[in-house]
Amino acid sequence: MHVVIAAPFGGTSVILRPGSPKAIKVGGARFAEIRTAAAGDGPVPDWLADAAATQWGIALHDRPAAGNVLVRAPGPYRFSRATWEINLGCDYDCEMCYLGKKRFEGLDREGKRRLLRTMRDAGVIWLQITGGEPLIDPDFSDAYEHAHELGMVIELLSNGSRLHNERVLGLLTERPPSKLTLSVYGASAETYDAVTRRRGAFNRFTEGLHKALDAGLNIDLSLILVRRNAHEQEAMRAWANELGLPYREYANISPTIHGTDETLPSQSPEHLTQRAPFRGCPAGHTFFHADPFGRASICKVGREPNIDLVAEDVQGLARLGGIADSLMLRTGGCTGCTLSGSCRVCRPMAKAFQEAKAPLKNYCQHDESR
Repeated sequence: MHVVIAAPFGGTSVILRPGSPKAIKVGGARFAEIRTAAAGDGPVPDWLADAAATQWGIALHDRPAAGNVLVRAPGPYRFSRATWEINLGCDYDCEMCYLGKKRFEGLDREGKRRLLRTMRDAGVIWLQITGGEPLIDPDFSDAYEHAHELGMVIELLSNGSRLHNERVLGLLTERPPSKLTLSVYGASAETYDAVTRRRGAFNRFTEGLHKALDAGLNIDLSLILVRRNAHEQEAMRAWANELGLPYREYANISPTIHGTDETLPSQSPEHLTQRAPFRGCPAGHTFFHADPFGRASICKVGREPNIDLVAEDVQGLARLGGIADSLMLRTGGCTGCTLSGSCRVCRPMAKAFQEAKAPLKNYCQHDESR
């Protein structure tokens, strides 16, 4: 099993350690030196061994490059990051969930492996695995290990409901993600279970959270604020601070991916945040999203049009930049808006709200001005 990854990135190259968010930047000559050593019987270059010892505290001196350094080939495009919904199913039933129907559908095990190889061939280095709830997918362990073997640095988004499971925790301890982001739905069992609509969910989450902390996983928290738990905002913050974990808060709820608005009444109006003015996005150019069927889109919001990676393989991604540019054009209710320079949502997000027939105040900062 490789210890570090050497990968081309933009006009330079990086050395990465699975399970770590840190990176070492190297130039073309040193990347070529690593590639030559790994292709033959050469040792890990001394400069790399020194840097790895400083950055991660690992010993690579006098070890062969082959087997210890996985050298990634460059992709044909500029893609280096991707998110993947391994499924859309979930063991929670939160009323604010943007997935709506939460169906367990998608590729079989071999299909998932083939999709991951396509992502690798496209040049994806950093992969975020999400859902639904990824840890309940029957193929999660196999897919997670395969992504690791292919030389991807994995971030995992989860509700944490299965972290108490020794098999799941053992996998993540043996091959830790660079970051494990856990959603938090309350600071008490009564509130947490009410938001997730699952009895006992809080106790399972708390048990798994502490086991993951004891295992040394790199964790941060997403505090989800809605009507049912807004009264525990300060308690959730205090809990995160007591655990010594970084956190972010999310209160702006989106329509479902099916274009419906049943999620929006769950918002806590007094906790909605003002987004910064939209200044562009790399979606579809250096980043893409893949759904459980292997359909690549610019992001999880702008899902149409998409590219069937299973049918088209890497070559299909050549069209994604054009799709991204077309989706960012002002259309529909935003055509001709004279205040678009300070608009706070991207065009795909605005379209999602418009198709859901949501009140203007939910997504447009200029409703009173109009």
